[in-house]
Amino acid sequence: QVQLVESGGGLVQPGGSLRLSCAASGSFFSINAMGWYRQAPDSQRELVATITSGSSTNYVDSVKGRFTISRDNAKNTVSLQMNSLKPEDTAVYYCNAVVSTRRDSFTYFNYWGQGTQVTVSS
Repeated sequence: QVQLVESGGGLVQPGGSLRLSCAASGSFFSINAMGWYRQAPDSQRELVATITSGSSTNYVDSVKGRFTISRDNAKNTVSLQMNSLKPEDTAVYYCNAVVSTRRDSFTYFNYWGQGTQVTVSS
């Protein structure tokens, strides 16, 4: 069992900034990767950014240069710094983690947080 808890969402004007955080807890050996996904109203959930345990990152094109994902492996947390926010960034943002339960395991488990609302509006 793994629990992911997001925080940091809210209402911000266009051009503003927010920082989302996600903390993982429970029983697992390691977190292979963590990421952020988002789902706007009447839209499909899409990947925003991911980061591996080796700090390799990946971003959707629409947020490159504006968002930065980071993680603290010791604390099992991941953050998303969002700058220059646009109305199109409005969505529920979900934390994701891919974990293994033992060393050198080839079995992975995918977990999701409950989501945090980000609204960008003037």
